[in-house]
Amino acid sequence: MSHFIQSVFTLLSHLGYMGIALGLMVEVIPSEIVLAYGGFLISKGEIAWVGAVIAGTIGGIIAQWFLYWLGRYGGRPILDKYGKYILIQPHHIDVAQQWFSRYGAGVIFTARFIPVVRHAISIPAGIAKMSFSKFTLYTICAIIPWSILFLYLGYTLGSNYEMINQAAQPYVRPAIVVAVILTIVYLLFKWKKKK
Repeated sequence: MSHFIQSVFTLLSHLGYMGIALGLMVEVIPSEIVLAYGGFLISKGEIAWVGAVIAGTIGGIIAQWFLYWLGRYGGRPILDKYGKYILIQPHHIDVAQQWFSRYGAGVIFTARFIPVVRHAISIPAGIAKMSFSKFTLYTICAIIPWSILFLYLGYTLGSNYEMINQAAQPYVRPAIVVAVILTIVYLLFKWKKKK
């Protein structure tokens, strides 16, 4: 497996910005590791910060568009049958649907910082036929800081980018706390607006 991952990284490094975008679109390797590798390429001077953030945002949004359209036009039966091929299990969709039903459209932003729910949340947004432009806006607003964080961590780790999980822990936990707080603020705002 490590040989396969190394082969993928070699390919990504040859493709530069396109490699980061493709890595995030296909997501054979977790996005955190792809972005950390992008940070490593920045540290070597092979790519620039702005281009890497743009590539990360484009790759991330296209991956989420795919899940959104799958939910919108395929619905739950298609996802239950074929979701495993894109690493989405039925229980991931269950959790994401519960979050979407409970917290509404604003969860598209906050859920991006929470494991398991992060990728699957696009599916119930599609099933619920959420406005595509609103979905895209919320997703981009979450993907940009996520990309910057992991590119930065990869940049600081350099050739040790594979240790991204340990390096990310002090940052990811506060991000989850902030995401939960933002969800609560969003819910209170919605509740007050209804009143």
